[in-house]
Amino acid sequence: MLENSFVMVAIIIIINIVYVSFFTIRMILTLKGQRYLAAGISMVEVVIYVVGLGLVLDNLNEIQNLAAYALGYGIGVIVGMKIEEKLALGYTTVNVITKEYDKDLPKLLREKGYGVTNWQANGLEGDRMAMQILTPRKYEVSLYHAIKEHDPKAFIIAYEPKTIHGGFWVKAVKERKIKEWVRRRENENSK
Repeated sequence: MLENSFVMVAIIIIINIVYVSFFTIRMILTLKGQRYLAAGISMVEVVIYVVGLGLVLDNLNEIQNLAAYALGYGIGVIVGMKIEEKLALGYTTVNVITKEYDKDLPKLLREKGYGVTNWQANGLEGDRMAMQILTPRKYEVSLYHAIKEHDPKAFIIAYEPKTIHGGFWVKAVKERKIKEWVRRRENENSK
């Protein structure tokens, strides 16, 4: 009897981790406009949800099943977020303000494959350079490293654009360039 309750608890936890992970990914795909993929995932998600909830409701008199459901839900949120971080779907727009007006940084970032628009700005303490940089999300951290290597005190704000239209930035060519730069940087850091 005790062994069966441990198995039931483990099954409920696993089902909820999988369910909530699917839920998180579906929500992100929905927000990114991937409606057909989101719909496909939601069909699997609802089956997992009904099975997990059914197990708990059929055995509602056993408090450990309810606790397992809650624990699995919490862990599922974390797992779903980790999966989303690894997928890193979409693009990020990064606004950067550097203390010095230095034309080398935009050029350096463009050579690495990032789309950069820069202009002169004025801050409390004088002239600054402002930049707006478009990058695939999976290269966002590498972009931060490149900026901080050049200006450790740069002011950086990032957000995800809802719509991208126009411009010269060609995804396939630029992404390949960024990928090569990231690979070289990782090789240098591993030595």
